[in-house]
Amino acid sequence: MIAMILAAGRGERMRPLTDHTPKPLLEVGGKALINWHIERLVAAGINQLVINHAHLGAQIEAALGDGSRFGAQIRYSAETRALETAGGIAYAHPWLNEEPFAVINGDIWCDYDFSRLPACAVGMQARGDLAHLILVDNPPQHPKGDFCLSGNRITPGTAPNPESLLTFSGIGLYQPALFGAIPHGAVAPLAPLLRAAMAQGKVSGEHHTGQWVDVGTPQRLADLDEKLRKEAHV
Repeated sequence: MIAMILAAGRGERMRPLTDHTPKPLLEVGGKALINWHIERLVAAGINQLVINHAHLGAQIEAALGDGSRFGAQIRYSAETRALETAGGIAYAHPWLNEEPFAVINGDIWCDYDFSRLPACAVGMQARGDLAHLILVDNPPQHPKGDFCLSGNRITPGTAPNPESLLTFSGIGLYQPALFGAIPHGAVAPLAPLLRAAMAQGKVSGEHHTGQWVDVGTPQRLADLDEKLRKEAHV
């Protein structure tokens, strides 16, 4: 399985930290955010990686190299401008095969077990699903959630009971066909594609109840760093 880590965002909410450092290279617990993903993916047996970048992308390539020191093979999809999530995935198509692939946001921290993903991909193919999303409890900054999970089916956030809505973690599996209509180099968000696939009943998912942080502000970065450093010394 191939996994793509999204690392092209400007990180406006993280300024001034991201004025000179790309967001995925900001450190928590003594290592860069993106390093946590790479190490956990490799530990799960997923070592074929694609990383897209735009803002200060040369720093990402210099820091990670070809991935050999992690036990991975890293290929880079360099964008001259950030293409948003779906546009970036479509742009990286030459490095993604025709099987389901994983995509992870580079600016989250999560203890989800990536070794589950290959089996999830097999299930997707058997059902004809276009996507499989990992959902988490709604964080304080996003109390209304994104989507409704019923069994293993995900539907748009229109449930009668708002408390049943969960937040998309930024971890998902996708079929290449989901991005087939996006022109090469076009800017395209992911949400409209997912909602269209949900309307067709072709999106599955699961609820991850472990740790997850959207590292979207300097304060959240500092809080996560403090937490991980304390845990390391327990």
